[in-house]
Amino acid sequence: MFIKKKAKKSPSVDTLLPKINNLTYKVKAFRSNPDRLTDLLPWVMLCAPGVILNKDGSFQKTFAFRGPDLDSATREELTALSTRLNNCFKRLGSGWVIYTEAQRKKAAEYPVKTFPDVVTHLIDKERSIYFSRGNHYESDSYLTLCWLPPPDKMKNLSGYFITKPKNQRKKNLMLEETLNDFLVEVNRFFAIFAEAMPEARELTDEETLTYLHSTVSTKRHKVAVPEVPMFIDSYIADQPLLPSLEPMLGDQHIRVVTIQGYPGASTPGIFDALNRLNFEYRWVTRFIPLDKMEAMSEAKSWARKLFNLRKSWLSFIIESLSGRETSQINKDAVSKSEVASDAHDAISNDEISLGYFTSCIVVMDPDERMAEKKVLAIEKTINNLNFTTIKETFNATFAWLGSVPCVPRANVRRALLSSRNLTHMFPLSAIFAGHAINRHLKAPALLATQTAGNTPFRLNLHVGGVGHTMLIGPTGAGKSVHLALLAAQWRGYKDANVFIFDKDASIRVLTAGVGGDFYDLATDGSALSFQPLADIDDPDELTWASEWIYDFMRGEGEKIDTKVKQIVMNALHRLASAQRERRTITDFCSMIQESQHLRDVMQPLTLKGSFGKLFDGAKDNLKDGNWQVFEMGRLMKTAAAVPPALSYLFHRLEQRFKKASGPTILILDECWRLLDNEIFADKIRDWLKTLRKFEVSVVFATQSLDDIMGSKITPTIIDSCKTKIYLPNPNAVQVHMRDLYRSFGLNEREIEIISQATPQRQYYLKSTEGSRLYDLALQRFALAYCAASGKEDQLKAMELLEQFGLEGFNEAWLRYKDLDVEYDIFCKEKQKFNKQEGIAS
Repeated sequence: MFIKKKAKKSPSVDTLLPKINNLTYKVKAFRSNPDRLTDLLPWVMLCAPGVILNKDGSFQKTFAFRGPDLDSATREELTALSTRLNNCFKRLGSGWVIYTEAQRKKAAEYPVKTFPDVVTHLIDKERSIYFSRGNHYESDSYLTLCWLPPPDKMKNLSGYFITKPKNQRKKNLMLEETLNDFLVEVNRFFAIFAEAMPEARELTDEETLTYLHSTVSTKRHKVAVPEVPMFIDSYIADQPLLPSLEPMLGDQHIRVVTIQGYPGASTPGIFDALNRLNFEYRWVTRFIPLDKMEAMSEAKSWARKLFNLRKSWLSFIIESLSGRETSQINKDAVSKSEVASDAHDAISNDEISLGYFTSCIVVMDPDERMAEKKVLAIEKTINNLNFTTIKETFNATFAWLGSVPCVPRANVRRALLSSRNLTHMFPLSAIFAGHAINRHLKAPALLATQTAGNTPFRLNLHVGGVGHTMLIGPTGAGKSVHLALLAAQWRGYKDANVFIFDKDASIRVLTAGVGGDFYDLATDGSALSFQPLADIDDPDELTWASEWIYDFMRGEGEKIDTKVKQIVMNALHRLASAQRERRTITDFCSMIQESQHLRDVMQPLTLKGSFGKLFDGAKDNLKDGNWQVFEMGRLMKTAAAVPPALSYLFHRLEQRFKKASGPTILILDECWRLLDNEIFADKIRDWLKTLRKFEVSVVFATQSLDDIMGSKITPTIIDSCKTKIYLPNPNAVQVHMRDLYRSFGLNEREIEIISQATPQRQYYLKSTEGSRLYDLALQRFALAYCAASGKEDQLKAMELLEQFGLEGFNEAWLRYKDLDVEYDIFCKEKQKFNKQEGIAS
């Protein structure tokens, strides 16, 4: 419900805020003849955490928030959000002012990371150069509540500023009581607001001062809290303001665009297009709510005036003279009168509130011409939404001042707006840009990517303390490329470990590039052999080994009862006294004296059986490198060998995890085929909890969507993975696929995004923190290592490894890929790397 401006003169502040009478102290909101910016600012002191007491006796508190990403939200979701926010805004009445601000700013510079090898260092350096070339912007949103206590409280509060020892205790109590009233209402408001938003939090004292500083200065830096948090206005204002028709702040030209005219209706996030502008701005909305009775009076007055406009004065005269009612009626006036009447009823029923609304966009630039170009871009964007705007001239200085939090007396406008429309017209939406810092690891984001709207996207696997992630989509959509890049970028964390269970050797080239260990597991012989019983003289290992044997026997159809357990434990105890190299599966079977049947059951794991070359080793040659890849493609063709192999490798890796000093990523490619059996289905939830304690992030990846449907492990993995990455899938909108995606918690709009995304280029992230479609923006060097899963590249990589070994592989590989420039860069960086332990990119 929009109500146009009244034609009469704008009101004084006394009609908008409670009057302040009979104050015994002589403090003015503004000096009579201000000669510096400080004189125009309201802030006096920090009087409570995040709370500022102002010169006029008002209190203010600021919150940071992030709204939903409109690209991923449905209309129903936005309508529900708008309703919840309306319930929040309508509770405030006279004496309150609601400020919201979206600050569009240049994205932070690409972070500096240190990598332990030349290849991952150059992959990151290539990305750093790419992302540093373009202009990327992101938006931060803030909400400030300002409250001027009613006159009776103001009268009592005024004495606080006059030193009278006899009454000081009483005055302190009055201040505390008034402050408490403010905080109680603020906390109620914020509880509703925070529940509605994807992210919302209170600003600390330092963050509050930093934010306020950003509204009155062109400099961008943190502002520390002074030892005595008084005279905040003087402390923050660090640049001169030059008032004029075209004012300046410091050396930058200020331009203010104010929204003046409104369309007949609005929708949630109507100004979302502002989130895609490629320059810095401050978009500020101010809402001065009215009490219920005053709002009803305003609505009723408007309804009456509009109804009177249904006929012209000439029509009334003709009707009076003729005695007949004319048929010429202004239908638009009648319609608007009905809207105003509906608004009156809605206010009466506590469905909405009314308030005075001001919205403006502030841009600044050292170049006056650039400032004017920004104005044109803003006006074009807003005008395309059927709003009218003006570029402030005579009112420019006070329009800018009105954009500063808690200066409600500047740029007062008489536009009446309902709280419901306010939820549509404040900075509701924001492009989810991810977090620049991984809050759990306290390190830069894992991966910088590209997204729409000149906004970067920082990919983090962690949500809170959980880094477990799903990556799913059809064949050929880019799964292997993304997994390889995740692994490469993970090396940027200090003391990072990378373990990958691969399929079809898609990550062989990158593994060779970083000098990692690549094991091609196969039951017919491989470079890797296991000795599962090597350490059974240790009680914990003995317990694990017995469970490992029981699981294998169950897989062979054997029922594990007390008798079987006794036989197994007796054999293990006898074997534990043997020399370490004799603790093989064959020797274990020879220790089973009570049952030929159990020896037969275990035979497949011995050298006489199908899996003996893998499990019946006299030593375990699994290395201790921090990058290890286990190729499972051939092993997966022998289903019975997969559970014991995985169980043993997971056990060995868990021992590594316990000792690791840095974070670990464990990638399980085609995991459903690996884990979807009775043995792992019962253990996987506890296993994921255990790995989380050891700072292990498990990435479950699959291209076999049919494997997911009906799988026993699917609910557990979906519940444990707070981050989900979806590959493009044109078939996502088909009925059976749509149901699958819905089971993952995706809405109709998100399913549509996945169906329209570009394969091998775009990916869709969904987490409890936000959702976004992003592009990996891979360049030549990264593609040479991360997109080398094709058969031709695989054969060439094996040939080069055979010919040059790991030491000479990279030079040979880059020549094979015709990357002459990258070859020269690699050789230079390799020389640098040989002189130091790591490389900072």
